[in-house]
Amino acid sequence: MTLMKKMIGVTGVALASTAFLAACSSSSSSSSSSGKEEVVFATVGTTAPFSYEEDGELTGYDIEVAKAVFKDSDKYEVTFKKTEWSSIFTGLDSGKYQMGGNNISYTEERSAKYLFSYPIGSTPSVLVVPNDSDISSYDDIGGHSTQVVQGTTTAAQLEEYNEEHADNTVDINYTNENITQILTNLNDGKYDFKIFDAPTVNSVIKNQSLDDLKTIDLDSEEQPYIYFIFGQDQEDLQEFVNKRLKELQEDGTLTELAEKYLGGDYTPSADDLKVPTSD
Repeated sequence: MTLMKKMIGVTGVALASTAFLAACSSSSSSSSSSGKEEVVFATVGTTAPFSYEEDGELTGYDIEVAKAVFKDSDKYEVTFKKTEWSSIFTGLDSGKYQMGGNNISYTEERSAKYLFSYPIGSTPSVLVVPNDSDISSYDDIGGHSTQVVQGTTTAAQLEEYNEEHADNTVDINYTNENITQILTNLNDGKYDFKIFDAPTVNSVIKNQSLDDLKTIDLDSEEQPYIYFIFGQDQEDLQEFVNKRLKELQEDGTLTELAEKYLGGDYTPSADDLKVPTSD
């Protein structure tokens, strides 16, 4: 064997060894330095009272419930990552994140791609309008304008409304602004109404002193629960989280956190602790 062939052979072994080590490193990247399995939890971090920053740290109802779920776990260690709303879902698709939470409601479309936890809270929707608005109920929104984030349940609801009311549609304006800015725009007279959950709306109106706004309750046939979601390959994680949520409901932790962050006992009953289905 010539010297050149020997050198090529050694180089090939070295490259193969490097590739093998890299693969091993990649396959173990889901383990934290503590030896526990790392759960990367994606959230927007700008939607009080569910997820927001306070003194540089993420907090809010979804965040604190997740912290309580993983507290003292021997198997899992959770880390929180801020991202845009749509990136929660694409990150779960790619495996970048294992879990997400940010006032996330159930839809059939989402259930086809993600696993759902038991409900973590209830968020009844309200119609937000200026004090002098001529809108007095949901039936009056036709011919008026609003802002929505694309891909949300409200966006889908209003798109369906426009299909059914082609002669008097809602002027839907898509935006990436957070709910605080959207309600501020409404307060400033730039748009006519906003549909959002009561805990968030009440929190923003109070904290931002949006005195020109009022809320109108909306009827709902079903309790509008919110959930954590997981990638489709996270059955073990889903089972662990649901077991812990049941314990937190029973010992009053969920109620305590809801009253602190949502302003009331917006929590599921023991009978409602079930994974949602389209049935």
